[in-house]
Amino acid sequence: MIASVRGLCVAIAGDAVVVEVGGIGLQLTCTPGALAGIKVGSECRLATAFIVREDGWSLYGFADDDERQLFDQLQTVAGVGPRMALATVGTLGAPELVRAIGSADLASLTAVSGVGKKTAERMVLELREKVGSWAVVAAVAAPVAAGAAGGVGWQRQVLEGLIGLGWQPRDADEAVRAVAVEVKADGLDTADVGALLRRALTRLDRV
Repeated sequence: MIASVRGLCVAIAGDAVVVEVGGIGLQLTCTPGALAGIKVGSECRLATAFIVREDGWSLYGFADDDERQLFDQLQTVAGVGPRMALATVGTLGAPELVRAIGSADLASLTAVSGVGKKTAERMVLELREKVGSWAVVAAVAAPVAAGAAGGVGWQRQVLEGLIGLGWQPRDADEAVRAVAVEVKADGLDTADVGALLRRALTRLDRV
C-alpha cells in the first residue's frame, strides 16, 4: 500500500496533480482539500490510497489521513466505489461528512453528485457507529481549535477537549504529555487539533 507521497509538484490539471518522487512522476486524483494546499514548483505531502482494479491502477491524494480513512470507509458500503467515495469526501470535507453520517443528514449526503437516497441511507446505516467517536471529537475540537487564533497552545487545546469529553484532568494531562512526545519525534502538525485529540484519546483507551 502507498500510504503517502512527498515530492515536488510539477503539474496540476483539473483534479489531478503530478508529484515527482525520486525522478518518477506520480499522477494523483485529489480532493479539493488536497489541491488547496499544493502549488506547482513547491514540495508537497499527500496522504494517498492506491486502488488496483481490472481496468487499471489509480492513485488518490488527500489533504490528511482523516480524508483518506473516510475514503476507505466509504468503499466498504455496497455500491460505493472509489470515484463516489472521492466525490463524497471532496464535496463535504472530512468534518462535515462525519457530521452528516453521525446525524443521519441525508440531505447533505445526497447533495453529492451520484449519491442517491438509498446509498446515503446505507452510508448512515453501515458507518454511523464507526464514525461516531470522530463526530464527538469534531464537535469538541472545533470550538477548542478556534482558540489557536488567540495564541493558545495545542497542548491546552487538546487538554480542554479531553476534559470536555469527560476525562479526569490528571489522566488528560498524561495523555497530552504522551502526544507531545509523539509530536516531537514524528514532526506532527500541531495545527491539526482534531488529529492530536484523537491521538490523545487513543492513549487513554490503552489505560
